[in-house]
Amino acid sequence: MASTRRLAAIFAADVAGYSRLMGADEEGTHERLQAHRRELIDPKISQHKGRIVKNTGDGLLAEFASVVDAVRCAAELQRVMIDREAGMPEDHRIRFRIGINLGDVIVEDSDIFGDGVNVAARLEALAEPGRGCQSSCCPLPISAMIRSSNILRTA
Repeated sequence: MASTRRLAAIFAADVAGYSRLMGADEEGTHERLQAHRRELIDPKISQHKGRIVKNTGDGLLAEFASVVDAVRCAAELQRVMIDREAGMPEDHRIRFRIGINLGDVIVEDSDIFGDGVNVAARLEALAEPGRGCQSSCCPLPISAMIRSSNILRTA
């Protein structure tokens, strides 16, 4: 199996408190998450020229050729999710944590591997629910865009 390397903006997302949400309402949480994926997340990632690498059940891993596209996608997703979940009680809302890293990845078939992916996953774990966290290796104009969004932060 041949592998190649490339620079990519890696986007790691998961649902904050997923186990708790599933414990409280397994079928309802699953149905809502699938609706968000189908109606919002997957189309937004495609709209911003991203590619979903894998679905992890309560999250996903995607790659973008442009970190600007990844950041814009994350900010838009988080803004729209606020409205989509507004009618739910606070402790039942689906909130994503998103980590974005610009890094080198190993590509094998349709999957990506490497430290760049690991850093994105660690950044996602640092993000607050409903927010994102991006590595500090991204260019300054993107850092300014992040500060103005109030949804993402740089780590």
